[in-house]
Amino acid sequence: MKNSKLLISILVTAIITAGITYNLVSPKEVTLLNEEDPFSKLKSTYNLLQKNYYQDVETEKLVEGAIKGMVESLEDPYSVYMDIEEAKSFSENISSSFEGIGAEIQENDGSIIIVSPIKGSPAEEAGLKPKDVIQKVDDKSVEGFSVTEAVMLIRGEKGSTVNLVVERPGVGNLNFTITRDTIPIETVYSEVIEDQIGKIQITKFSESTSEEFAKALSDLQEQNVKGLIIDLRQNPGGLMDKAIAMSDIFVPKGENILQVEYNNKTKDVYKAENDAMIDLPTTVLIDGGTASAGEIMAAALNQSAGIPLVGEKTFGKGTVQSAKGFEDNSSVKYTTAKWLTPDGTWIHDKGIEPTVKAALPDYANLPYINPDNVLKQGDSTPEVNAAQQMLKALGYDGVSLNGYFDENTTKIVKQFQQDQALEVDGKISEGTTIKLIELLQSKIKENDTQLDKAIETLKKDL
Repeated sequence: MKNSKLLISILVTAIITAGITYNLVSPKEVTLLNEEDPFSKLKSTYNLLQKNYYQDVETEKLVEGAIKGMVESLEDPYSVYMDIEEAKSFSENISSSFEGIGAEIQENDGSIIIVSPIKGSPAEEAGLKPKDVIQKVDDKSVEGFSVTEAVMLIRGEKGSTVNLVVERPGVGNLNFTITRDTIPIETVYSEVIEDQIGKIQITKFSESTSEEFAKALSDLQEQNVKGLIIDLRQNPGGLMDKAIAMSDIFVPKGENILQVEYNNKTKDVYKAENDAMIDLPTTVLIDGGTASAGEIMAAALNQSAGIPLVGEKTFGKGTVQSAKGFEDNSSVKYTTAKWLTPDGTWIHDKGIEPTVKAALPDYANLPYINPDNVLKQGDSTPEVNAAQQMLKALGYDGVSLNGYFDENTTKIVKQFQQDQALEVDGKISEGTTIKLIELLQSKIKENDTQLDKAIETLKKDL
């Protein structure tokens, strides 16, 4: 009896402590389920809420909530139910330009992660990096959000701003204030660089990418290039069929481009159907932002055409998705299969290792400084340390690198401001910050050590 009273006391205390109040009506009967109908519990719950919930319920909300819950139960970051607005946003990202910051994201274990910023986008210019974890969007936590829910918060009209708090591995939390812009449809950029080498950068695989790529190749061939570098860095992927078509240009006829494995272990094997149309020495650039369709092309060219990969290990996304639209313009995007490299390797969560490893200079990975902040003598913050590192990278050798804004840092900031015809006040604020970032980005482009290594690798075959 004593033990029973103690147990009741503990239970009552636990309920009070948790701040929960119950006013339960004792159930008079148990709802029977139809064992032959796996949806009988779902239907019963739906009918129960429609009849007995204390407020009016919207049928559409109940149905959409059930669908979302069903898809979320898969615990697959690439499978998601998209309502009408979300489905429209997804379609725009694949087929046309849109307004936003220009970054591919994914959900992983309840976190929203940057896969890759798009070339020339506000996200790239602000300094977002692959693997950055988005904590907040405009002070709203996105923990537990789906990708589409996060996208709807991050996107917005051109000219408007959005504030992101991200956690960067090894650095900690960083603040980014980004001005949204139109993210263009163009996905392929080409140029002739030193020693008649053609360079083609592919930023993602959208509906127009294969046509853009074919034109870029044709233009470079007309300029009599001697070799080719394909830059797949920061490419978050896109449409698998475009990656297959573009790989077919390089892979010898009959060789594997990729394999697709379904849940019943059957496989579709995609082979090159045409004689290789490009016989120029070729090298491919990859990094941690190369994902999905970008990895398909990189693996195909490496394993089936013997083309070397230069750079850093890729992101590691080895699954295939399909999207099924509904009459009301909503849709479900869901994972249908694994994709395997030509030799049957599943690179999911592992990535592809480069043939030749090459990293960018350390200053290419410096954290972002918010131009809205004012850094001044006496401050001691990670942003001060980043600014000091930037000044050193730009040739100001005497600057301290301890994160403390001392008198010497003030002196060097004034010298920098004088050199750049800025207001000389010794503080790092909007104008000085923007100039620091601009000059650093220019230096990174001028000192692209990964591209240099790709050129060096390519020249061995010229």
